[in-house]
Amino acid sequence: MLIRVRTNVGLWRVDNLPPPPEATVSSILNGIKTTRPNVEYVTPLCSDPACTVPLLAETGDTTEDGSGGSSSGKEEKTTLEQLGLRHGSMIYAKVVPETCAEAKAAPAAASEDGAAEISGAAAATTGTTAASSTMKRVIGKDGSIRLVPASEEYLTTSSDTTRGFRKGMMALRDMKMQWTLAEFTAMDSQYVFKIQRQTADDAEGGRWIGRGGCSLDTPSANDFQDYLRRFNFQRQRFGLLYGRFVDDDDDDGDDGDGKKKGDKDDKKGDDINMTSSPDGKSIPYKPQNVVVEAIYEPPQEADPTAAEGFVVLDDPMEDKVEEMASMLGLQRVGWIFGHPPREAGFQMSAAEVIMAAEFQLEAAGGVDPTPFVSVKVTVGDDGNVSFEAFQVSRQCMEMVAEQALEVGPNPGFCYVNDTFTAIQEGKESKTVENNFFLTVVPIRQHTSEVFVSDFPKANRDMDDRVPSKDEMKRQLGKSGTQGWTYVDVLGDFNLLIYLCQFLDV
Repeated sequence: MLIRVRTNVGLWRVDNLPPPPEATVSSILNGIKTTRPNVEYVTPLCSDPACTVPLLAETGDTTEDGSGGSSSGKEEKTTLEQLGLRHGSMIYAKVVPETCAEAKAAPAAASEDGAAEISGAAAATTGTTAASSTMKRVIGKDGSIRLVPASEEYLTTSSDTTRGFRKGMMALRDMKMQWTLAEFTAMDSQYVFKIQRQTADDAEGGRWIGRGGCSLDTPSANDFQDYLRRFNFQRQRFGLLYGRFVDDDDDDGDDGDGKKKGDKDDKKGDDINMTSSPDGKSIPYKPQNVVVEAIYEPPQEADPTAAEGFVVLDDPMEDKVEEMASMLGLQRVGWIFGHPPREAGFQMSAAEVIMAAEFQLEAAGGVDPTPFVSVKVTVGDDGNVSFEAFQVSRQCMEMVAEQALEVGPNPGFCYVNDTFTAIQEGKESKTVENNFFLTVVPIRQHTSEVFVSDFPKANRDMDDRVPSKDEMKRQLGKSGTQGWTYVDVLGDFNLLIYLCQFLDV
């Protein structure tokens, strides 16, 4: 079982917990202590992002120093199942940043820093475990004793600030004794991002999707939004898009202005952007269109308290779905998510922007151009459903890859990690508006000539139909009627996924 703990210093994943009937609050605290043996809590574990609603009814159940070092009787008896926590659930806590260093196994070695390090015998009297062997106790100028990582030793001041080069990093002298201005500037620039929008004219960004944009299979899209309508779009949900990337000249569809792709006067169809290879050389990149043929919805649970609005669960069918898609000539080309109505101009939340960047990084195999697309669906004030497609910029991908972006209290902004600096309009900014990272992708629709979307979708609750042998029998029974052939009715992506449970793929 896995539980996610979002703290003021980042997201922690506590895995290898006992099964739900046995897992308790004490299990989570012990799991955190395994990797962070010296963590000190400002607030107990809570169920809300503001850390005002503790998991336990009485806040006095934690230890006096808040470290969670010894569990009270209530923590040992209160199970996660009683608290409504499941695999992948998110909880919250505030901690003292200086006490959150991860302990890693290291060979025991005698230290020569006798002036600043307390002896091993004295450390043993504090109850420190062997897992904290990579931590050092150092004496600050004010005489206070602090625990710091052995690889990042520094002295603290009375104001509890460090001499680190940047927050969470070692001091310059701990890296090397002498620095040139060029060396310092080069290293510092790695942690500075000048925020700017990505446009089609950017030399390093440019347009990654062709003029044809993203084309959605109409029956698949309608089925997805019909399920969201069941909950009046108040329940957030996501799905994975499978289809093909095609060149502009390979797409026979209309581009929206009455011209066919490949017309002689359609010069923009051959646009080629330049991107950078790992060795710094410029290489051409040709934008491609996205053709979506099917939607697969992985296991997930709606969770209004989660930043994403849902919790992604382990998918035992993930490998089979990818393998089957490959055999059908398809690949993962994007993702789709639904959300409740939002105020004008609010396109994607910070959690959705970061999730989109992670998907693009995975699809591109790094910070490289990719036509992978993010599609959002919601309902307007007039009751009409709208589909919109976006991509996040290359700069957003870089910042997410460096873990420079975080989810904060305002979902309309991405918060910048304290280790990094974001320069926006010539000034340092602690937040970046989400729209700065988004590029709009044209969207259109088509009806797949190969696949149908009639079989019930997996991993849905409170739906009228569920995947079953009776449903399979009903769908295959259409063969030979109303012009349907056996291949036609079998060409259903979600039906084939269901069959994978009984057949070797």
